[in-house]
Amino acid sequence: MNLNLNTQIATGYTNNSQVARVLTEDWVQHNSYCPICGNPTVSQFENNKPVADFFCDSCHEEFELKSKNSKSLGTKINDGAYSTMIERINASNNPNFFFLTYEKKNWTVSNFMIVPKHYFVTDIIEQRKPLAETARRAGWVGCNIEISKIPQNGRIYLVRDSSVIEPEEVIAKWQRTSFLNQKKGDSKGWILDIMNCVDSIENETFSLKEVYAFEDELQRKYTANHFIKDKIRQQLQVLRDQGLIEFKSRGVYRKIER
Repeated sequence: MNLNLNTQIATGYTNNSQVARVLTEDWVQHNSYCPICGNPTVSQFENNKPVADFFCDSCHEEFELKSKNSKSLGTKINDGAYSTMIERINASNNPNFFFLTYEKKNWTVSNFMIVPKHYFVTDIIEQRKPLAETARRAGWVGCNIEISKIPQNGRIYLVRDSSVIEPEEVIAKWQRTSFLNQKKGDSKGWILDIMNCVDSIENETFSLKEVYAFEDELQRKYTANHFIKDKIRQQLQVLRDQGLIEFKSRGVYRKIER
């Protein structure tokens, strides 16, 4: 995987955002592979789609690319229209997302990450304020993708801090969370919320009591559920069965290295 962007193909472009789009899309097309099935290439759609840029010829999954000039992803990624994003992530063919950061000073890729589509729920899409009436697109409502709300297990790096991750490791990480594809609504929401609770605990080994500390926060979200602690234990069992955490002893768990 060559981490250098091919700046020669941007000759003739003057708009900075157009240059970045052309360079990063070209890089993905020539350097990425499908992290789902291992197909050595991904193809670019001929025409822009609302929320998709690439697809895999083998497994037919779709991918949307988001990129920015930075050494790190940060906590949020600016995106387009809020309504379009919400509609697309709730569709039956919702895309997976590639996130790419590059350093403009030398046009090299610093991070390249995929977030599986089953981690995209409305909770991580932040609605921005409508544009002012004096703006050219008055009333238009954009959105941000809140990376910080995506569990660590859903942030799968192909390139991290300018180091290329072995494809076998990437595909294995994908497969460990593919079970979420079968989950819908609150069933998926609960699993993702407990993943985030576990991520918030600093130590690798943690106790059930530490997860119970999020009870009030979860109760505010799931107001109709009056058995929050029971639900917490249930979701920890799911994460254990899926190999995402390890049961050490009664009331004690360990995070599996991600």
